[in-house]
Amino acid sequence: MPTEANLDVSIVLPVYNEAGHLARELERITDSMERSPYSWEIVVVNDGSTDESTAIARSFAKVRLLTTSRNRGAGTARRIGTEAARGRIVVWSDADMTYPNDKISELVTELGDGDHIVGARTTEQGRLKALRIPAKWAIRRLACYLTRTKIPDLNSGFRAFRRDLGLQFTPELPSGFSCVTTITMAFLMNGYEVRYVPIGYSARAGHSKFHWFRDTSRYGLQVIHMMLSYDPLRVAVPFASALGAVFVAKLGYDLVDKDLRPAANTLLLGFAVLQVITVGLLADLVVRLNRPKSLLRPSDVKEVA
Repeated sequence: MPTEANLDVSIVLPVYNEAGHLARELERITDSMERSPYSWEIVVVNDGSTDESTAIARSFAKVRLLTTSRNRGAGTARRIGTEAARGRIVVWSDADMTYPNDKISELVTELGDGDHIVGARTTEQGRLKALRIPAKWAIRRLACYLTRTKIPDLNSGFRAFRRDLGLQFTPELPSGFSCVTTITMAFLMNGYEVRYVPIGYSARAGHSKFHWFRDTSRYGLQVIHMMLSYDPLRVAVPFASALGAVFVAKLGYDLVDKDLRPAANTLLLGFAVLQVITVGLLADLVVRLNRPKSLLRPSDVKEVA
């Protein structure tokens, strides 16, 4: 019989005022996992709810309930739940009926002995699609460039990963929705495998806490923050190259048009290029000095007899 110390799966659900549909979601997960071959638990992090979410969660036998006195954000709730989880595999999802939580066991099976698997959404729900979709596309393309990896869905909240690997990065998680972006990039930029499987995505039950402009801008800033934390030259070199091209063109113009006398603004451009390169090199040195001395081995590294 599995014990609390060797569960297969911990399902982490951040909850904030989800009483209208929380029971249905927990029943859906419970029914599905009872039919699975895995030992499991649901870790509900009640993130300062003011409705009946606490009472509903407590009525389910396999729910471990963690509560906070105030709303701290989805990222903080996921960090708390991940650090409290007992399963070898941690699953992140939401309690708002959007993700296919009846297929969690299939996601875990698909993960197998891998590092991290993400449910990539095939549809887009919510308001202001004309604004949100291009913004998310641009941020995802930036993340692909920075990580040198194809990322079908950067901010899906439906995913499973090895708990021992995930715990290496929970201190980096921001408090808001961009935590899913952070955990994806942290795995990728530390050499771990992240795979994707297509999933459906349903309309949300209840009231959305996602603010399209504020939270989308945070996604973009978090992508840049992650790159500056891991590979600042990936940002500095293109910027310096663009400035350098302008400097060379302006210098050539001055030498031809001003009798070999470069203008003051041309010299300032040259100094700006040197500054960007210098700052990038210094930032890269700081990152290398503060990099962890060791990381756990990725699952695709095998010892051959």
